[in-house]
Amino acid sequence: MAENSTLCPQCGAVMEPGEELCRWCGTSRPRGGSRLRGWRAVAGDGARLVQWIVAANVLFYLFSLWVGRGEMLDGSPLTFLSPSQASLLVLGATGYVPVVEFGRFWTLVAASYLHGGLLHIFFNMMALRQIGPWVASEFGASRMFVIYTASGVSGYLASCLAGVPFTIGASAAVCGLIGALFYFGKSRGGSYGSAVSRVVSGWLISLAIFGFVMPGINNWGHGGGIVGGIVFGWLLGYRERRPDRGWHLLLALICLALTIAILATSAYLALTLSPADLKQPATI
Repeated sequence: MAENSTLCPQCGAVMEPGEELCRWCGTSRPRGGSRLRGWRAVAGDGARLVQWIVAANVLFYLFSLWVGRGEMLDGSPLTFLSPSQASLLVLGATGYVPVVEFGRFWTLVAASYLHGGLLHIFFNMMALRQIGPWVASEFGASRMFVIYTASGVSGYLASCLAGVPFTIGASAAVCGLIGALFYFGKSRGGSYGSAVSRVVSGWLISLAIFGFVMPGINNWGHGGGIVGGIVFGWLLGYRERRPDRGWHLLLALICLALTIAILATSAYLALTLSPADLKQPATI
């Protein structure tokens, strides 16, 4: 069957029949079934992919509120929009206790989609909306999602090694995106790379100051996420030096399938518990 002209899933340029690689960004011609093409369409637009990640975080935050609604409604006005500790533990709060003592390794992924309150998720999602599209434009959306997922895991692994008992939030994954941008700026060099490095260095300094001034901040998670972002940014490469390939997309699909499976499983576990169980003291 003769091929028709199509749009590059990464940069949106027209790919003529017979062109296997985009002449502008080097991305492979989209192929496969409708579901794969749908993911390519989303992954080809970094801003849209970030919107989906934000939506997943918001939906899971709302679900955590609903799961612990009995305890939430009994709390003070200051904790009205904070999920109960029991619901967070059931849904996948991570840390030394869940991972090392109870072997709940899947929480290393689930915890990146859990938040302890309205301000917590608001600031994390604002940072993600600012940084995510920038990382996607330099690394490609598929690699951005891989870095986001893997950096969240690396940040929470560092937390476990440091003995942090319980932790949640997307900040480790967002810090991974910052680390990837830091690597990009240093690796690319030139006036643009130097400008990126200056901006990101300012973010890193602000994170360090904020982490030591504000109580309750998981600095191990932030640091582990930043280091993970640098490492995975280096391993995967950025678009200017390494065009998007099929294995980048495959890694992103694996991360997506793993995330969906873990979040769906944690939601199912929460739905099988009775309201009385969710009011018990926080245990695993």
